[in-house]
Amino acid sequence: MPEQHAIPDHNPERLVRTYADLVLRVCYTYLRSTADAEDVCQDTLVKLICRDEPFRDPGHERAWVIRVAANACRNLLRDRGAHPEAPLDAVPEPAAVPAPGEDELQQRDGRVLSAVMALPLPQREVVYLHYYEGYPTREIAQIVGATDDAVRQRLSRARARLREDLKGDYDDFPA
Repeated sequence: MPEQHAIPDHNPERLVRTYADLVLRVCYTYLRSTADAEDVCQDTLVKLICRDEPFRDPGHERAWVIRVAANACRNLLRDRGAHPEAPLDAVPEPAAVPAPGEDELQQRDGRVLSAVMALPLPQREVVYLHYYEGYPTREIAQIVGATDDAVRQRLSRARARLREDLKGDYDDFPA
């Protein structure tokens, strides 16, 4: 049996500082709503802080956090499908004023983000975990509960769709 090393610092402040942004981004990737992502993020962090069982290592801790957040998002989406809601207001959140020269980069980033967010959920989650969080396909498979081959297939299909959706936008970048 492999030796287990508990993570020495189960300090709530460290956990929130380390994982709040990650969990919020993961949740937004699933839910596409800042308010819902914040709610699930808070619930996930509370579960993490209240967890008594030690983690094997920092990688195990991080994977657990992402898995709990992803599962909570899936549950919320499933519940919404059974009980659809109408939004109370459709007022967009105010955007920060861009610095001079950032407009073109923000427009490009916006097109990429829009294209990624338009992907079906299984493709969107693997793209996020692979490209934004840097996970290899083997670990993504464990996090999302799929086979390594299924994750690679989802990435391949997502890349093909993004290439098609963003055709011409990034011709000045090497392939």
